[in-house]
Amino acid sequence: MRSRLHRPSPRIRRTLAAAAVVTVLAGVSLSGCARTVIVDPAKDAQNPKCANIMLRLPDEVSGQKARKTSSQGTKAWGDPSIAVVRCGVTPPGPTTDQCVSVSGVDWISKASDEDDTWAFTSYGRTPAVEVLVDRKAESGNDVLAAISPALSAIKPEAKCVGADDISG
Repeated sequence: MRSRLHRPSPRIRRTLAAAAVVTVLAGVSLSGCARTVIVDPAKDAQNPKCANIMLRLPDEVSGQKARKTSSQGTKAWGDPSIAVVRCGVTPPGPTTDQCVSVSGVDWISKASDEDDTWAFTSYGRTPAVEVLVDRKAESGNDVLAAISPALSAIKPEAKCVGADDISG
């Protein structure tokens, strides 16, 4: 089991930091328009199922409007960004990490103490989706509640199980 699948990589932490810097700069620009959020695409971002998911994502999450991002299969909300989505990440395998189910979609969750970010990766669906949430700005549950319906278009191949689900 590789724990790095569930922990934001240094690249993702840099992406969130860059997004924060861009949004701060955008706030002081003369035009007042928010700049593009720089987000690295996931390996399988060109999967047609990602396009289906991206089209279904809401224009607003927790009162924050969607922002333009730099890569296919990505979306961000808020200025500064409260959440960033990347579709087409490597699907996680079986794990003992915490799993939550929101609107019928299972998510593996991991908090990063280094940068106050929640990282959620969809479980049991291909392509997998990663959601990074600024823990200081927004509740992970609220973000997942807004995003999960978009993933319901992809049929689950597996689901999270707990100790109660395993017969002894």
